Amino acid sequence: MDVQDPEKQFSQEPVEPDEVYVNPPDEPVLTDSSETEDAHASVPTESPVAAEPVLPSTLGAPVDLPADGAPAWYVIHCYSGYENKVRHNLEQRIETMGMKDKIFDVVIPTQEEIEVRDGKRRTVERHIFPGYVLVNMALSEESWYVVRNTPGVTGFVGMGNSPTPLRPEEVNQIIKRMEAEAPTVKVTYKVGERVRIIDGPFNDFRGNVAEIDMERTKVRVMVNFFGRETPVELDFLQVEKA
Repeated sequence: MDVQDPEKQFSQEPVEPDEVYVNPPDEPVLTDSSETEDAHASVPTESPVAAEPVLPSTLGAPVDLPADGAPAWYVIHCYSGYENKVRHNLEQRIETMGMKDKIFDVVIPTQEEIEVRDGKRRTVERHIFPGYVLVNMALSEESWYVVRNTPGVTGFVGMGNSPTPLRPEEVNQIIKRMEAEAPTVKVTYKVGERVRIIDGPFNDFRGNVAEIDMERTKVRVMVNFFGRETPVELDFLQVEKA
């Protein structure tokens, strides 16, 4: 929800229900016509720029936010593919708005992954939760406003209208995945699809995937060998989509 600065809200005379009041696009609303003799007089429409950033009113924030909550990890949602941009925007706002004492860290959960493309192996960094960013913060009206109104953020994850912090076991599980020493292997094929073997004694043979064992990182391929289909168990990295 957009938060409106009270300094920019102009009061206006009440109108009858059957009247339509339209503000001229280029003229400010005057609350008292006696304050000026010339309706076209030059009236500033914006307040002077403050020397230091000032937090706007938190009008529109959830009513049950604490004045200053205990530090915890919260999850914010953004458009998939914009996670890095959102983190950059939020880190800039924390700096310029002086919120380092309330917003401590911004993390995008990632893990290393090995993928095979065009017969070549490469390690890539994959987002564990696409479209989500973790924020370690002391929840309050001010910190909520800074995070919620960061460009790219679409909202907090929580029950109803209240941001819900992650449980300690959930945080530990995410950290464990991020710190895993062995990168995971990205499988680009599924059971029933045709694949090509790119390594080992059956190099360049083709067959259909019969089984995928994610725990053992093994795939079973039915290969036509001497006129009959023979099951061959291979490592994930020995096979690519045909």
